[in-house]
Amino acid sequence: MNFPLSLCFKLFAFSPQIFVSDAANAPLLFVKQKLFKLREKIEVFRDESRSQLMCTIQADRIIDWSARYHFTAADGSALGSVGRKGMRSIWRAHYEIFNPGDAVSDFEIKEENPWAKVGDSFFGEIPILGMFAGYLFHPRYLITRKATGQPVFRLSKQSAFWEGRFLIEKFGEASEKEETTLTLSLLMLVLLEKNRS
Repeated sequence: MNFPLSLCFKLFAFSPQIFVSDAANAPLLFVKQKLFKLREKIEVFRDESRSQLMCTIQADRIIDWSARYHFTAADGSALGSVGRKGMRSIWRAHYEIFNPGDAVSDFEIKEENPWAKVGDSFFGEIPILGMFAGYLFHPRYLITRKATGQPVFRLSKQSAFWEGRFLIEKFGEASEKEETTLTLSLLMLVLLEKNRS
């Protein structure tokens, strides 16, 4: 993948959709979340035409705080999974990222400054002033490799008006397969944290 990646979604869309593009602004992924599902299912396509399914993301249980979200390629092969770290995620977002079939996580996502998310959520609800919340508060999430503590990716909210914009930067070494799993994990984080705020 050609980093940094840009994520963009409309704040007032009926069905959550995320557009992902690479550093050259070429479309990379299009994410569409299915509404009114008891068991969350998200489809990831090559682009907005939705002609080529890349993978699906599906929760392992019906609406649950500690659900684990499994990534499955279009050919049915497992790509990994991500899950919230239980009660630790109430104040500061904390997720674990797993390789296929692993019981122990290899990576973790931690929110760098939980106060930024609080400010973003609070001011976003105030009439008129809320339109500018996207320019004031920028939550950031860091992915580290658990074995070494080395930062690998960072997801940062960007300034935007009437839409959500995020940037994924790469800092450390990661295989192509790990890049895919980490990117899908951050997409899921954006959807989950957006619903929480």
